[in-house]
Amino acid sequence: MSSGPSALQGSPSLKRSSLEADQSQHSSEAVSFAPFKQKPTISYSQLLNQIKEKKVKSLELIPARREVVVVFKDGHQEKVAIFDNYQQILRVAEAADTSLTVKDIRQEQAFAGMAGNLVLILMVVVGLTFLFRRSAQVANRAMGFGRSQPRLKPQEDLPIRFDDVAGIKEAKEELQEVVTFLRQPESFIKLGALIPRGVLLVGAPGTGKTLLAKAIAGEADVPFFSMAASEFVELFVGVGASRVRDLFRKAKEKAPCIVFIDEIDAVGRQRGAGIGGGNDEREQTLNQLLTEMDGFADNSGVILLAATNRPDVLDAALMRPGRFDRRIEVSLPDRRGRKEILAVHARTRPLAEEVCLQDWARRTPGFSGADLANLLNEAAILTARQEKACIGTEQLEAALERITMGLSAAPLQDSAKKRLIAYHEIGHALVAALTPHADRIDKVTLLPRSGGVGGFTRFWPDEEILDSGLVTKGYLFARLVVALGGRAAELVVFGLDEITQGASGDLQSVAHLAREMVTRFGFSSLGPIALEIEGSEVFLGRDLIHTRPSYAESTGKVIDEQIRALAVEALEQAINLLSPRREVMDLLVDTLIQEETLHTDRFLQLAGLTVDQSQPVGV
Repeated sequence: MSSGPSALQGSPSLKRSSLEADQSQHSSEAVSFAPFKQKPTISYSQLLNQIKEKKVKSLELIPARREVVVVFKDGHQEKVAIFDNYQQILRVAEAADTSLTVKDIRQEQAFAGMAGNLVLILMVVVGLTFLFRRSAQVANRAMGFGRSQPRLKPQEDLPIRFDDVAGIKEAKEELQEVVTFLRQPESFIKLGALIPRGVLLVGAPGTGKTLLAKAIAGEADVPFFSMAASEFVELFVGVGASRVRDLFRKAKEKAPCIVFIDEIDAVGRQRGAGIGGGNDEREQTLNQLLTEMDGFADNSGVILLAATNRPDVLDAALMRPGRFDRRIEVSLPDRRGRKEILAVHARTRPLAEEVCLQDWARRTPGFSGADLANLLNEAAILTARQEKACIGTEQLEAALERITMGLSAAPLQDSAKKRLIAYHEIGHALVAALTPHADRIDKVTLLPRSGGVGGFTRFWPDEEILDSGLVTKGYLFARLVVALGGRAAELVVFGLDEITQGASGDLQSVAHLAREMVTRFGFSSLGPIALEIEGSEVFLGRDLIHTRPSYAESTGKVIDEQIRALAVEALEQAINLLSPRREVMDLLVDTLIQEETLHTDRFLQLAGLTVDQSQPVGV
């Protein structure tokens, strides 16, 4: 008798038993899951039959919904839709003695409908309120479009005093009487004196005009209105004039006070200078400003301060007596002023003992107050980056070079380019050391700066000339010679065919300076004649037809010849100074390539020169 899978498969009894087992398992699963199955919805006719067969336990009729809730005797419920005429189901239920109740939901529906209507009304009200508020805001903006928005500074927000403003002693003295008038106007009124209605602060950018105006308000202990002139000008004609009226109205309410308008040339430019005539918004604003300044009552306690760095473009009516009738020059500080400015900004910065503010005031001629503040700020940033406790000379030196020459770049590699740049810079420095009236050398370096500057020579300008404002012919010609020292060095060392375009910037400065010497200063054979005027910018429309020069064409040719003659003479003088000193140049170049930076003492020692640059020793 065989055994194994084939015997099992061939046994009918085993197949039948396994099939019965599967069926019993499926039936048990069906029984176990039967309570979770939902019976299908019955129809209206089936409902009537089941009522007659007494399979229904109770009925709940809801006429408003045209449905009946059926509870069967086995416990489950059904909802069955009925017709409008439900008398038949009533008779059948009565005949079968089935419990039937009628549920009236009309009151609930009424409440639900009322709630829905209230919600809808509320939404409409909220929407209308939002629209009305938006409309009101637009209307307020439209009505307030012509209102000024001056920044009113109360006295507690004005901590600046005259002690915080340094380097402009003369301007502070001129404005001291303004402070006295605001504090004690009786002394002026008793003598019949009238304080100027408008005070115009004129100076280069960064000299402290705005800071001085704040100091006046702080010293006088009065409110301070500040506003930029550009805020008056808008696209729509009349808005600027309306803002001017509103500003002066607010100022009179706060009198005595100070009204400060920054960059007043934005609205105070000369009228009638445009092609389109005089009906533009800017001119209307200027007209209103002139009217408001005339409308002041005598000694009303409102003083108008304004600042600009372009007084030449202001309208003449704005500068006449009774308006801006006092003009105060806020010039660049001298050496003493720069020291005072540095001391003011150094109050909150820790300086090392080695730092001498007097030396740094001497090394920063031509710097404004903003430039000096930036110098100390950059030095503080470098000190924090290097994680040091005090600002030293090294950080100030790096900050000065960063401001004047730009960011430092990667050092040059030892190559022909580095040697060429070294000869070029040594040419500038050596010519400056050998030329009378030239500026003193500060340092020569091959450390490149951003913007394509491979190296540079820094000088100390003659501060006496800068402070006095009087420049001699010898000083200007010395600048021409020094500027062409780099090109002269290339000619002496490499020859005419090997010169480079590295002197392009020097040539541009030479052309500009030589033209000024010929056409403005009278330093040529043409004689004492000013052929060109400084700052002759064209006003579109007014000066458009006057762009041609005022001299003849033949005179223009002579001017070009004189400019060229000055440049050629300066180049020849530079070459004559460098040609017999080729060995000194080679020594200086080799040392500069090795050390990368030569300061004044080191340079003069290698060149064999004394401190007096005009007297060479042993050369």
